[in-house]
Amino acid sequence: MRSLVRLWPFARPVRARLGIAACVAVLASCLSLVIPLVLKWLVDGPVAARDPGGVWLGGGCLLLLGVAEALLFGLRRRLVARPLARVEAAMREALYRHLQRLPVSFHDRWSSGQLLSRGTTDLQLVRLFLAFPLTFLLVNATTILVGAVLLLVQRWSLGLVLLAPVLPLMVLCSVFEAKYGRAARLTQDQLGDLTTVVEESVLGIRIIKGFGRHRSQARAFRRLTHALRTSELRKARLLTWILGFNTTLPEIAIGGALVLGTLQVADGALSAGTLVAFLSTALALRWPVESIGFLLAMANEAASATERYFEVLDEPAVDETGRGGPVAGGRAVGGTAVGGPATDVREAREPAAADGPAKESHAPDGPAPAPPREKPPAASGAGGLVFSGVVFRYPDAPPDDPPLLKDVTLHIRPGETMALVGATGSGKTTLTSLVPRLYDPTAGRIVLDGRDLATLSRQEARALVAVAFEEPTLFSATAAENVLMGAERAHEGELRRALAVAQADGFVDALPEGSATQVGEQGLSLSGGQRQRLALARAVVGRPRFLILDDPLSALDVHTEALVEAALRRVLATTTALVVAHRPSTVLLADRVALLSGGRIAAVGTHQQLLRDNPEYASLMSGEGEGAR
Repeated sequence: MRSLVRLWPFARPVRARLGIAACVAVLASCLSLVIPLVLKWLVDGPVAARDPGGVWLGGGCLLLLGVAEALLFGLRRRLVARPLARVEAAMREALYRHLQRLPVSFHDRWSSGQLLSRGTTDLQLVRLFLAFPLTFLLVNATTILVGAVLLLVQRWSLGLVLLAPVLPLMVLCSVFEAKYGRAARLTQDQLGDLTTVVEESVLGIRIIKGFGRHRSQARAFRRLTHALRTSELRKARLLTWILGFNTTLPEIAIGGALVLGTLQVADGALSAGTLVAFLSTALALRWPVESIGFLLAMANEAASATERYFEVLDEPAVDETGRGGPVAGGRAVGGTAVGGPATDVREAREPAAADGPAKESHAPDGPAPAPPREKPPAASGAGGLVFSGVVFRYPDAPPDDPPLLKDVTLHIRPGETMALVGATGSGKTTLTSLVPRLYDPTAGRIVLDGRDLATLSRQEARALVAVAFEEPTLFSATAAENVLMGAERAHEGELRRALAVAQADGFVDALPEGSATQVGEQGLSLSGGQRQRLALARAVVGRPRFLILDDPLSALDVHTEALVEAALRRVLATTTALVVAHRPSTVLLADRVALLSGGRIAAVGTHQQLLRDNPEYASLMSGEGEGAR
């Protein structure tokens, strides 16, 4: 119940419909208890007196009661169908929006399959609970209580016989609930792991086929499915066990009451109509009692699903619009997460860690306009991009591990392009991720044109900074939509300019529907170089004031690389840029070069100066050291 009570903020907007539906179901269930009373009148009256008219009247009353009960239960289902679909949709939207606001460190820890299962199968279990078990636990409890009173009123001695199994059934249900709850949680976690494996296998199908690993992948999948099957069978055994007891004990009690009641009728202490009514009432209570195990099972599965859902929603999110740190998650207003659902398909597709500038906006009239495009002031003391004593340790790193970045101090002057070079694992990509606030420094400051990055909201920071990551992530959208994630209000001319800069206009125009062609999941219908060029176009389409490029030319052939470099020089001349470089051709795009070594900036200078004066840099550029990657 502690878990399920947390659903109240989402169910509150439809509480009236749910309440009416519950009342209708209770009324329908109570009508079934009126039928035994009609039977008692019918047997002791018209049947005993051989009155055909009375028999027809009694039969008509029973028919009307049955039809009314059926109609009321049908009305209950109609009352809950649409509202509960809205509740499920609101919970799914709240989860999706919260996932967009969670820090990148959260997504580093959680597998996509676990998140997917929470947004699909878990929410379906919650909706089914609200539609059926929630109502019928109340309905059945009311029916059993009213029926017990009727049994005791009709014949208290027989009523005590029928109520004898109540105490042992309560104990058994309590034990069942604890065991089934643990089994349900294990099953749902295993299903999330299975979803992860399926998703990874689909996305990595080229690797699996290329290395002939389909058999080993199938064996790994089989192990997971067998583990899931074992858990499901354990649930089935528990459910069989409780259903068996919930059926057997009441049946034994009914049999005992039937024998005792027959003896009393034979002795003249009880009328035949009273015995018929008594047994009819007992039979009417069979389903409410027998279904308790089934309803408890569904309630426990919903409780586990709710726990899993709120595990994500309780993760502190980052405040995309404010200057502070984490904000509490999981709040909902009117059944919808605070902030409301995404209003544009491109906004909905734009995760916080997207490969491009995430210019989110929650304003109803669209995204906030980009900052002025004029070149930053040339005052070297205040402008540009400045790292001052930056220290960074990943949030989930062991406490005794040294920080990845240690006292990074670097000044990139306004309008300057700085190349960042370092060996594998030196922290180049991590350092560039700090500028758009995908992570925040553990210590130190980052300053953009004289403004402390920590005082800017993430929305403001990402309006100033555009990023092209080393791994060019694309979405299941058109080529144009993927590029325009970098500037949603950009017009067709800006799109064409960005494609030209990235030398992507040729292959985009050759696609079946041009820039309106769907590029497929992860953009796998394109080559690696084509994906990288679209990612680069996405970074430059908004004419950002600060541009972060993580090895932007690694997947290009020599001819295309030369063309992209020539176009990039014009773009870099109007912005302040930090370019992660792994080869001399990329380094030559920069005005100066910074060498990152041991978590610190070891040297800064021109390419020729560092080649002459710094052996480590010369080794990296010549390929004789650890390698630039």
